[in-house]
Amino acid sequence: MIEVTGLTKRYGKKTAVDNLTFTIRRGEIVGFLGPNGAGKSTTMNMLTGYIAPTVGTVYVNGYNMMDAPEKAKEYVGYLPEIPPLYMDMTVDEYLNFVFGLKKCKFPRKEHLNEICEVVRIGHVRHRMVRNLSKGYRQRVGLAQALINDPRILILDEPTVGLDPKEIVEIRNLILKLGQTRTVILSSHVLSEIQAICERVIIVNEGHLVADALTEDLARSTTANSRYVVRLAAPEDQVVPVLSQIPGMLRVEMKGSMEPGTVDVLIEAEKDVDIRRALFEECAKRGWYILVITPVGVSLEDIFLQLVDESKSTEPADGPLTLDEANPSEETKEDDAQ
Repeated sequence: MIEVTGLTKRYGKKTAVDNLTFTIRRGEIVGFLGPNGAGKSTTMNMLTGYIAPTVGTVYVNGYNMMDAPEKAKEYVGYLPEIPPLYMDMTVDEYLNFVFGLKKCKFPRKEHLNEICEVVRIGHVRHRMVRNLSKGYRQRVGLAQALINDPRILILDEPTVGLDPKEIVEIRNLILKLGQTRTVILSSHVLSEIQAICERVIIVNEGHLVADALTEDLARSTTANSRYVVRLAAPEDQVVPVLSQIPGMLRVEMKGSMEPGTVDVLIEAEKDVDIRRALFEECAKRGWYILVITPVGVSLEDIFLQLVDESKSTEPADGPLTLDEANPSEETKEDDAQ
């Protein structure tokens, strides 16, 4: 659906995006991640045709965004981080304006009614945009992105500034829209990406750092063993004693959940199974292990690890790719035609 090759954007001597290459297939929900200044928004603006690349190409459903922009943009709906709303219009006036701007050929009334029902803004259509809450402004922004019935939705920080209830509502809406569309989602809320996206692309300083399925990324980037352990042991001795176990990477106090016990988070070095050594050390001291619970690696941990590694690794080493993250999975046939 989207093919990006050698995408580069320079502003004078500053390179904001450097030689990005990736493909996004039809029906995927892809998280686009990176720290501030990594080049995420610049890349999204090039994918949508808002700005031109210095070097490289973007193909959308087989159309070159530079050579055939009108054809390519027919397939794309874009919600920037700051929705392009007109505050002095009512919601209905604004959506009708966007309908005309995008030269839509659908039956106007029925099409706008359907979009308002999908994003659940029918009851505020008569209100001025400036009088809406942040959450409803985001919904109106999503509505304008959907007006041309795009096969691809590109969403830049769609939940920024929302309260927890609004975040859940927008997240559920994105999941619903993703059932029939390709979605590219940029967000600083990594738990949100983990909950919504099946694949993650990570960039740092304009370079591609990783491109892998979310579940495979955890397996490929680290094999650390992490556990929360509840011990019946002297609180002041637990951290110094467990920290001395060979292969132990980290011991962090988590507090006490029941009298006479202490909970600790332990993390072993890569490829080290720390459990037997932990049992032997506790048995030697007469400490009891009451609970031991495996803790999965979070997307936040993976993100920080990959970004840190990218700072100390030459770009020539290349990013973590889909095939490297899951070498046993056969590459899917490209359906970008």
